[in-house]
Amino acid sequence: MNLQNVPNIKHLDSGNFFVLAGPCAIEGEEMALRIAENLVEITDKLAIPYVFKGSFKKANRSRIDSFSGIGDEKALKILRKVSETFNVPTVTDIHTNEDAAMAAEYVDVLQIPAFLVRQTDLVVAAANTGKVVNLKKGQFMSPESMKHAVQKVLDCNNENVMVTDRGTMFGYQDMIVDYRGIPTMKQFATTVLDVTHSLQQPNQTAGVTGGRPDMIETIAKAGIAVGADGIFIETHFDPANAKSDGANMLHLNYFEDLMRKLVAIRQTINTF
Repeated sequence: MNLQNVPNIKHLDSGNFFVLAGPCAIEGEEMALRIAENLVEITDKLAIPYVFKGSFKKANRSRIDSFSGIGDEKALKILRKVSETFNVPTVTDIHTNEDAAMAAEYVDVLQIPAFLVRQTDLVVAAANTGKVVNLKKGQFMSPESMKHAVQKVLDCNNENVMVTDRGTMFGYQDMIVDYRGIPTMKQFATTVLDVTHSLQQPNQTAGVTGGRPDMIETIAKAGIAVGADGIFIETHFDPANAKSDGANMLHLNYFEDLMRKLVAIRQTINTF
């Protein structure tokens, strides 16, 4: 896809990777605006094309009492406010066919969660909105098999599709990243590496997903080195108290330093 088709995306002439970043879930207006303000300032400073990420609801939780959202319309309105306040595009997950049309009224990119990327009706519903569609590779899928998910979007006369690797299941409670998948999937579509979800440690006996945030820099550096078009990172100013996925999020304080290192790697790669 042509990134110029993402509304309000900037710095496309910088030669940088692009970034989808923000909190796992929208917990409230103040937190969303606070995170967005910091990320916009950093990405503008470093000339990185940026999309604000935030889930308007979390449907795939381990336990029934886990946080799932503050209300669909309320959260979607906050995403719209982020976009209007900072003039940046936004992305959110959808989980049902009905979510597609509803979320498309508020955001620029519709994201299909990894667990649901084989759901043809959901992928088609997202594609038919005409929005950019981000297909997250299932933890159970090979990179090669993602061409079929991409084709579903293309068959709906929507060429605005990207794919995101978020790791592959390794046993019951760990994920690994097979970096061979990045160049493979780039043959089908613009390809993103989801750094933070690739470091999840799911299926814990406590019913709360664990993670390895200490490895975020390592995974991100490798992703840029092998040619990922974009990087996906969940970040929060207080990960320990985040309502979702806090165990594998990057602390907001470390975001700029990481981006500077990744930009330097990308600049080097661009000389080859």
